[in-house]
Amino acid sequence: MTARGGPPRGPAPRRGARFPLRVAAALAVAAVLSGTPWIADAAPPGKAASAGTATETQPGGTRIVAVVNGDVISNSDVDNRARLFAMSTGLPLSGDVLDRLKPQILRQLIDERLRIQEAQRTKVVIGDKQIAAAIQQIEQRNGMAPGALRQKLAADGVSQRTLIDQIRAQLAWSQVLHDQMTAKVHFTQADVDEQIRLQAQQVGKPEYRVGEIFIPIDDPANTADAERFGETVIKELHAGAPFPIVAAQFSQAQSALEGGQLGWVQTSQLDPEVARLVNEMPIGAISNPVKVPGGLSIVTLQGKREVGRDSGTVVTVRQAFLPFATPLNPQAPNEAQRQVLAKARGLSASVHGCDQMEQVAKANAPNHPADPGEIRVENVHPAAFQRILMNLPIGKASDPLVAQDGIAVLVVCTRGEKNMTAMTREQAEQKLVADRAELMSRQMLRDLRREATIEIRKPGTNASG
Repeated sequence: MTARGGPPRGPAPRRGARFPLRVAAALAVAAVLSGTPWIADAAPPGKAASAGTATETQPGGTRIVAVVNGDVISNSDVDNRARLFAMSTGLPLSGDVLDRLKPQILRQLIDERLRIQEAQRTKVVIGDKQIAAAIQQIEQRNGMAPGALRQKLAADGVSQRTLIDQIRAQLAWSQVLHDQMTAKVHFTQADVDEQIRLQAQQVGKPEYRVGEIFIPIDDPANTADAERFGETVIKELHAGAPFPIVAAQFSQAQSALEGGQLGWVQTSQLDPEVARLVNEMPIGAISNPVKVPGGLSIVTLQGKREVGRDSGTVVTVRQAFLPFATPLNPQAPNEAQRQVLAKARGLSASVHGCDQMEQVAKANAPNHPADPGEIRVENVHPAAFQRILMNLPIGKASDPLVAQDGIAVLVVCTRGEKNMTAMTREQAEQKLVADRAELMSRQMLRDLRREATIEIRKPGTNASG
């Protein structure tokens, strides 16, 4: 279910804003950043992992379940993705539940192979550094300590290749779409002006913050499998599985990259049946699977508001981060951590102004963003940090803010009220790009499926052919 036509969705998240944790990337964070050579075990940059190569050498052998233009997908690949889902939800999923997920997981892996093959054909290369950089940002934004997930992954028996392959496929496909958009799609200033004009006309009308999980049905013969999969997903969501995690794992829309977030949309931008549902749903509710063009959608309603009538307090800050060499035990800080605290206290006393704090940040932690972008104070948690942003005098450094991985000191640069639904030109351009990219993604994948040679193997065929 994708927003189609109509007025803009509303402001896009600004650079540095907190966003839903993407499962595959989050699970890979600790391994990539802890110095353990995980990525060395994954496929080389620009080359899809061959499931046959990945699994034929495993003890006990494996069985081929599909061949996509010559690339093998094994039962081990499907099992690993299912275990990844079970681990990331934090729920004790039964073998029966995982078995019901596997037909849809196989179709998802087939689509991933097609995307990777198209990336290879168009010479898109996703290197290890790109993967590490992307997941490092996610770790920083979600306050994750390096190392913890690597141990959990190994303990739960999930192949490291499962994570790296999924991340590489996501990044490669995004780059393919970007290249296609750059070559073929051009927006004029008149297009941007029209988006802003349409937004202004909607003042006072309701809009909804919506999350989606899109389950494609590429062949009517697969409808029953897709419906069973949707019912299974609904049960796990009702049992407590986080919606962004399930969306990141299983949704086949581009919004999966942001945990299924569509952002703020109006009913005219939604498929009619979905629009009817969001009008009736209470905030926090999750829908049953809804038939939409091309498949099924599961949606959750996360908020309601009126266009043009959502004001909030917005601040800009500059922050310096002083990392710890090892995670902090608050009950027993070591000497090095005490020295970091002393340095942070010195910064709190000596830094006056945003320009000075930015220079301090570059000198101490150049990879940690000094400018996280605009921050809406009402959305900040915990409440103690919200009070700091509201009450700290402009240009004055805060007291040290201690976390497990280091200490931050910040300066508030600006503070003021802002209409959060007013669309900037940059946001209008982002909306135009996002809508066209979603349409292009589905069209390209549909063409790739039609032109591909895909063989689904029945049980009983082993990996040696």
